[in-house]
Amino acid sequence: MEHLKAKVRTILDFPKPGIQFRDITTLLSDPEGFQEMTHVLANRYKDYDIDAIVGVEARGFIIGSVLALVLKKGFIPVRKPGKLPGETIGIEYELEYGTDRLEMHIDALPKGSRVLIVDDLLATGGTMQAACHLVEKAGSRVVECTFVIDLPDLGGREKLLDYPIYTMMSFEGE
Repeated sequence: MEHLKAKVRTILDFPKPGIQFRDITTLLSDPEGFQEMTHVLANRYKDYDIDAIVGVEARGFIIGSVLALVLKKGFIPVRKPGKLPGETIGIEYELEYGTDRLEMHIDALPKGSRVLIVDDLLATGGTMQAACHLVEKAGSRVVECTFVIDLPDLGGREKLLDYPIYTMMSFEGE
């Protein structure tokens, strides 16, 4: 994975001073890197009993939809409030400074669906934890949470102890 990791750009002091932002857009814009990333994930999940793939806004849409296409599964977007046109269910979750909300269409997942949830990065874990709770609220089961990048120093895994997690690569430091 080191050659893929090398394709991830680090932007210093974004979104605020002291943060090292791990930007996967450089990996996505590299045709060979994007394809290899997709193959790694597809090979991991090709034999899993999964009914649908949920992608978390916004980069989770990119990775999740491509993975759903390759695995021949449906893709379900989980979005910020007011972005989906149909009737939605939602869940509020805590942020470092305040709250946020995730939503998905109420009819997106048949009850009992086995779901893989995809996002680009595991940082503090709050957004993925909310996505997991939303999938469960819809009557479905989380098979695994998958990420391209893990930032272990931010402690996201601790919020996801109830769920299996897979990450392709890890970056130390904030």
